[in-house]
Amino acid sequence: MLGFALFGCGRIGKMHGDNIARHPKARLVVAYDVQNEAADAVADRHGCKVARSVEDALATAGVDAVLIASSTDTHVQLITEAAKAGKAVLCEKPIDLDIAKVDQCAREIAASDVPIMVGFNRRFDPSFAAVKAACARGEIGDVRQVIITSRDPEVPPVAYMQVAGGLLRDMTIHDFDLARFLLPEEPVEVAAMASALIDPAVRELNDHDTAAIILRTAGGRQAVITNYRKATYGYDQRIEVVGELGMLQAHNRRATTVERWTAKSTAAKDPLLHFFIERYREAYVRELDAFIDSLEKGTPCAPGFEDGKKALLLANAAYESIATGKLVRLAQD
Repeated sequence: MLGFALFGCGRIGKMHGDNIARHPKARLVVAYDVQNEAADAVADRHGCKVARSVEDALATAGVDAVLIASSTDTHVQLITEAAKAGKAVLCEKPIDLDIAKVDQCAREIAASDVPIMVGFNRRFDPSFAAVKAACARGEIGDVRQVIITSRDPEVPPVAYMQVAGGLLRDMTIHDFDLARFLLPEEPVEVAAMASALIDPAVRELNDHDTAAIILRTAGGRQAVITNYRKATYGYDQRIEVVGELGMLQAHNRRATTVERWTAKSTAAKDPLLHFFIERYREAYVRELDAFIDSLEKGTPCAPGFEDGKKALLLANAAYESIATGKLVRLAQD
């Protein structure tokens, strides 16, 4: 049984705590949150210990790994301390909003050589993963274009947007990673446009709620990403991959597959699942499966630290494109 310390016991942290507690190969050993009552609630729910400091959590007997689900501005510190303590790390995205801090973190933990996975959970969605597997088998031949639609059901609260780092580092960063996952080669160029069309509060924060981004690889392959913050019909998550021999699609998820045919409507379906925890519930479980499997087998975690860095670099390039109105070429190692 792999013993976990959970850092962050808010909405997504509670879900991760539930997944750890239910996993046949994992055990939730200790929970920590700066809000004591949040950690206490997780501990009461699962019978684990409570830590009142990061140091206490990492020193708790039986902790082999940490799952970081706290606010973004704590990720680098927690990754660094956990790695130096010899604990494997599964950290929610992004590593940080500042690429300099990400690079500094990489230098700090280089000698630790502990497994690190970044929580780009959409790679583990069963349908998205099946599309990737079909591409790898050559079902549609050479992949030419990837189209990613990602639309939230509502604009986030102002307090959230003030610290989230902007649409492209908060929301689109998942799509940057998914594009890299589906494309057969790395993007090298980015063109982006974004607007604030939905809520004046977004504009006042100098943020965006509507965006379109095109990524292009060295071989000319493309990924097209569209984002929107207020899809009134629900959480809209779809992908399409076009290749020389055909096309693969993965559609939205609904509570059931029931269709209703009546005099008033034809093929009326259940609404889309409301938001990311409901839509990607299976993906989060499969992400944890993959992390534990990597630790058991001693294989590299994927997506890893470098994947987190590359997604942030794409977000930064997209912001540069928005600011300059130009195509931006990424620096090559």
